[in-house]
Amino acid sequence: MDGTQNVQSSLNSSYSPTALDNHNIYEDDDEESDDQSPSASLLPKDSPVPLAVRYSPEDSYCLVYIIFFLMGICSLLPWNFFVTAKHYWMYKLSNSTHSGSGEQRSDLSDYFESYLSIASTVPSVLCLILNYVLVNRMSPNVRVLSSLFVILLVFVVTTVLVKVDVSESRVEFFVGTLASVAVISGASNLFSGSVFGISGHFPMRISQALISGQAMGGTLSAVASIVDLAVAKDVTDSALAYFLTADVFILLCIITYLLLLPKLEYSRHYMLAATTTSPSGGTAGAASVPPLMPILRKTWVLGLSVFYVFSVSIMVFPAVSSGIQSVHKDSGSPWTTTYFVPLTTFLLYNVSDLAGRLATAWLQVPGPTSRVLPALVLCRSIMVPLLMFCNYQPRDHLHTVLFTHDVYPVIFNCLLGLSNGYLGTLPMIYGPKVVPRELTEATGVVMSFFLALGLAVGSAFSVLIVHCI
Repeated sequence: MDGTQNVQSSLNSSYSPTALDNHNIYEDDDEESDDQSPSASLLPKDSPVPLAVRYSPEDSYCLVYIIFFLMGICSLLPWNFFVTAKHYWMYKLSNSTHSGSGEQRSDLSDYFESYLSIASTVPSVLCLILNYVLVNRMSPNVRVLSSLFVILLVFVVTTVLVKVDVSESRVEFFVGTLASVAVISGASNLFSGSVFGISGHFPMRISQALISGQAMGGTLSAVASIVDLAVAKDVTDSALAYFLTADVFILLCIITYLLLLPKLEYSRHYMLAATTTSPSGGTAGAASVPPLMPILRKTWVLGLSVFYVFSVSIMVFPAVSSGIQSVHKDSGSPWTTTYFVPLTTFLLYNVSDLAGRLATAWLQVPGPTSRVLPALVLCRSIMVPLLMFCNYQPRDHLHTVLFTHDVYPVIFNCLLGLSNGYLGTLPMIYGPKVVPRELTEATGVVMSFFLALGLAVGSAFSVLIVHCI
C-alpha cells in the first residue's frame, strides 16, 4: 500500500517529477519484481539506472516537448483529416458529382462516417497487438519510421485521387477509401503506440505533450477544413489543398524524428536511461515478449477507463454529431448550411478536447488509484442520448427531437470533447508511471491498445446508433 500511496502523491503533487524522484517512486516496485514478478529476469541484476538518471539535463527551448507534440499531431492527423473532409466525401459518394452542393443522398454517403470509424479502428487493435509483440524484437526507430512512411505513401495516393473523376465507380472508390483508412489507421496506431511507449521513459510532461498533440491534430484539421470551405471555390480544389497540408505535416514529422530528436541532449539522456532499463538491453533476450500480467495487475482499472472514455466518444463522434443540422437550415444562411457542422461538431469538439488534455499539465486529479476516476468516466454515458435527441437528420425511426435549439449541440459537443480530453489523458499518462521501469514501454503499448479497443467497440455501436435514429 505504501508504494501505491507514493505513486499517487507524486503524480498529483508534481507535474514533472525529476528523474531521481521517479526512481524513488518505483523503488518498491523494482524490489517487488526482483522477488516475485515474472518480469524480474528482464532487468539486469547490476542495473546502472540510478547512475544513468541521476543527472537530468534541461529541455532547451522545449524542443523535445515540441517534437513530441508534433508527433502527437501526426499520430491522429491522418484520421482527423479523413473524418473532417465531410463535404468532400459527400461530393465524391453522392449520386451526382457534377456540382459541389453534395445535397443528393446515397447509401454510401449516408453511412460513410460509421463505416469509416469501423475501418479505422478494427485494424488499429490488430496493429497494437503486433506492436506489443514487437516491443523487444524491433527497435522503436524502425517501427516509428516505417509506419510514418506508409502513412505518407497512402496519403499521397489519396491526394492524387482528389482530381480523379469517380462518378462512374463510386463503389470502388468507397471500398478503396475504406482500405486506405484501414492501412493508415493501422500504421498510425503502430506509430502512436511506439512513440507513447518511448515517451514513458521521459518525465510525464513529455507524455502529456504527445497526447495534447493528438488533440491539436484534430483542431488543425477542423480549422483547415473551415478555411478551405471559405476560400476555395471548388470542392476538389479545397480537398486538394486540405490533403496537401496533411502531407506536409507528416513529412515534417519524419524529418524532426529522424534528424533533430537524436541530436538533443535531453532526449539522448532519457533514451540512454531507457536503454539501460530495456528488457533486451542489447542482449539475446531481445526476442522475448514482455510479461503481460504484471502490467495488467497495475493498470487494469486505468486501461478500462481509457477504453470506456474513447468508446463513448466514438459512438457519437463523428457519426452522430456530424449529422446534427441547424434547426434554421431552411433559412439558407451560410452559418446554418455550410459552416454549422464544421464549426459546432469538428472545431468545437477538437478545441475542447485539446483544452481538456492541456489541463492535465496543471491539474492531475483524481489520482491513479482513486475510485472517482472510473466513476467520472461512467458518467460520460449520458452524452450518447443527449446527442441522439438533438436535430440529427435524416431520422428514419426515432422521430422525437428533444433539443430543438442550435445551442444544445454546441454545449454537448464541448462537454464531450472536454471530458474526452481530460479523462482520457489522465489514465494514459498514469499507466507507464505505476509499473516497474523495465515495463514502461510495453505498458505504453498496452494503454494504447485499450484506447484502440475502445474506439473499435465504440465504432461498431456507432453504426447501430445511426441505424436506430
